[in-house]
Amino acid sequence: MHNRGWRSIYCVTKRDAFRGTAPINLTDRLHQVLRWATGSVEIFFSRNNALFATRRMKFLQRVAYFNCGMYPFTSMFLIVYCVLPAISLFSGQFIVQSLSVTFLVLLLAITITLCLLAILEIKWSGITLHDWWRNEQFWLIGGTSAHPAAVLQGLLKVIAGVDISFTLTSKSATPEDADDEFADLYVVKWSFLMVPPITIMMLNLIAIAVGVARTLYSPFPQWSRLVGGVFFSFWVLSHLYPFAKGLMGRRGRVPTIVYVWSGLLSIIISLLWVYISPPGTQDYMKFQIP
Repeated sequence: MHNRGWRSIYCVTKRDAFRGTAPINLTDRLHQVLRWATGSVEIFFSRNNALFATRRMKFLQRVAYFNCGMYPFTSMFLIVYCVLPAISLFSGQFIVQSLSVTFLVLLLAITITLCLLAILEIKWSGITLHDWWRNEQFWLIGGTSAHPAAVLQGLLKVIAGVDISFTLTSKSATPEDADDEFADLYVVKWSFLMVPPITIMMLNLIAIAVGVARTLYSPFPQWSRLVGGVFFSFWVLSHLYPFAKGLMGRRGRVPTIVYVWSGLLSIIISLLWVYISPPGTQDYMKFQIP
């Protein structure tokens, strides 16, 4: 509509203009985000891409629509961001080779900018700090699960012509005056979208254990590198905490598939480690990141 010259306004009424139901459990929520992200990817690869819009669309509108279309593709960088701390702990090397003054100044500038953006978002949206943090947590959960799947499905549809079949999200059928209004909140249904976040969690947990063991049994322990790597790994795990809590359900029990996947991941990491640095070599457990 904007591409054809229509104008729109943002209207907020005192009373809610519309009300509806939404999925509240983890699986249905991830499938809903997958549908939204897949739609953005399809628009990006279609003739409705903001880059090919007519002159009737304003510049800021073009930027906003282009951002929506590109948003799922940023999940690739987000996954790298979540895996880097684990690689740092596995290799024994910090994320950067040396902490120079220039790097610290840039890091401080980026940190201050992110804090100012967070304050601006909280003030503009009128939400609490707790709600903002919950939104950031689910942004990382969706960015490491539904968004990569949406990019893959979009590429398959464009390149191979494979049609995408969506899983409809089920809405709660419990009446509003029922005793167990949030019964669906604790329903755990396995989905392939859970594999990447579980892998990231297990990878960081195993990396923390490896880093602590290496430092404790090393003749020349480097505690500064350990603290830096563990801090960033815990930062990633803190974002994935709601995912882990939703995965355990009402009874707080870890599903069997998590134990199976953890064992397989540990075996794969161990075999890969032995292949990269065989026991008995001089550079054992000290390989360099290319």
